[in-house]
This record gives sequence, C-alpha cells and structure tokens, in this order.
Amino acid sequence: MTGTRPRFDQLNIVSSNPAASVAFYRRLGIDIPEERIWKTNTGLHHASGTSAADAEALDFDIDSTAFAQKWNAGWKGRDKLGGRVVLGFGVPSRGRVDELYGELKAAGYVGLQEPFDAFWGARYAIVEDPDGIAVGLMSPVSGEFRSPPPDV
Repeated sequence: MTGTRPRFDQLNIVSSNPAASVAFYRRLGIDIPEERIWKTNTGLHHASGTSAADAEALDFDIDSTAFAQKWNAGWKGRDKLGGRVVLGFGVPSRGRVDELYGELKAAGYVGLQEPFDAFWGARYAIVEDPDGIAVGLMSPVSGEFRSPPPDV
C-alpha cells in the first residue's frame, strides 16, 4: 500500500457569490491571479489561489453553487449550497480513485459522486465524512481525458 495513501491537497469553498468571495480572500491576502479565474457568459464560476506548479501547495479553490452541481451529482437540485466545503485528496492513479471510493462506500460512507472522468482531465469522486463534509478523491490530471467545461 506504500504510495497509495491520499494526500490532502485542496480546500474548495462553494460560494453563493464567487466574485465577492474572490474579493474577500484577496483582501485577506490570498493570491488569486486573474488567469486563474474562470468566467462564462453567466458570470464567475471558478477561481484558484494556488499554482498547480507547486506540488506541495494546498490548492484553494472557490466555485459557484451552479458549477458545484456540475461536478458533484449528489448536489444536483439542492439549494443552499453556499458555504459548503470540499476537502480534496490527491491519489496516485485513476484506478485508485475507483478503489478508494468503493472501499469507503463498502464501509458504509455516503457516496455523493461516483468516480468519473472529469472535464479537467482527472478521475474524480466524492464521498461524505460522518458529519456530511464532502471529501473529493482526485487522480493526477491527464491531458488525454480533458474536455471543454460544461455550460453553467
């Protein structure tokens, strides 16, 4: 099992007003460069405060409530998603995402998002901890699995 332990590497805030959240966290001192902000014709839907080039850094992401429902099937149709938090754990392979998700579900934990090939190129799944906090499981990103982001 050496090398297969998940590594805590992401904190994702689901925001009901991502632009206001970006302004707040910038004022607090988080570096959120403009090129790390994703906007569509319906507004700001994702911002990231850490460069992926720094493998040891903790990713700090902000997502709109509408966008969160695109990557977490367990949240589709829910209201009041603002203030939700997703703790992200990186795992070493695409297959390990599926294995770990299956192990956690077999142990009785709630699965929110079954493993899938996410548009950003990673294999991704989400389970809930005992208090209902979403815990993402993500493989390394692979260019061959990238696709355009969904409409929000």
